[in-house]
Amino acid sequence: MDRIEIEQNSTFPNVVNVIMDTTYFGRKFGVMVFRDSISGHYLFKQYVKYETNKLYLAGIEEIARRGISIQAIICDGRKGLLTLFETIPVQMCQFHQLQIITRYLTRKPKTLAAIELRCLTLQLTRLDKLCFSAALDQWNEKWKDYLKERTISSTTGKSYYTHKRLRSARLSLQRNLPWLYTFEDYRELMIPNTTNALDGVFADLKNKLRTHNGLNDKRKKKIIDGFFKV
Repeated sequence: MDRIEIEQNSTFPNVVNVIMDTTYFGRKFGVMVFRDSISGHYLFKQYVKYETNKLYLAGIEEIARRGISIQAIICDGRKGLLTLFETIPVQMCQFHQLQIITRYLTRKPKTLAAIELRCLTLQLTRLDKLCFSAALDQWNEKWKDYLKERTISSTTGKSYYTHKRLRSARLSLQRNLPWLYTFEDYRELMIPNTTNALDGVFADLKNKLRTHNGLNDKRKKKIIDGFFKV
């Protein structure tokens, strides 16, 4: 394995939709990957300790430096990432949005308001932007008083919102809505609405590495280099 030379791809498409995401193989060993959703070509990768917006920006800049025209970006909803690329349409992965809601509400929420909001979010990929926005507005109107309820702390005497996690879930949907249906606004660009194509690649890579347990990081990187060839 140590003697094998990895050949890297040197030809890339002229115009791309960039799906970008990061996966980890330990607490401080990750790989950030940029892939074209149209051709399936891997455009760039970099090893990272931590996933940061600065590193995503550096990856996009490196792809552009090679003369590749980036017509859209598909990514998760990490804070600050969606607004980082002012001149490029950005699509937030709808599946990641569902994961965010699940973290706040769990898969089996107890209150009726939370159950309804999770059910609505499960329809995210089936409804268009107009219908989803209208349904979210209706939910907000129905539960507006419930969301304003406050509880007084027995120790401090100060009040706080009773349904904080529900409010956070609602805020997440409202904040990310401008980027959840970018693919509708630019249908001619064939933008995917999720990063699932790259998530599947990560699962395949990890299955391959799992058959070689015990490899040190250097040899793991060699397998990863051979997998992506960029």
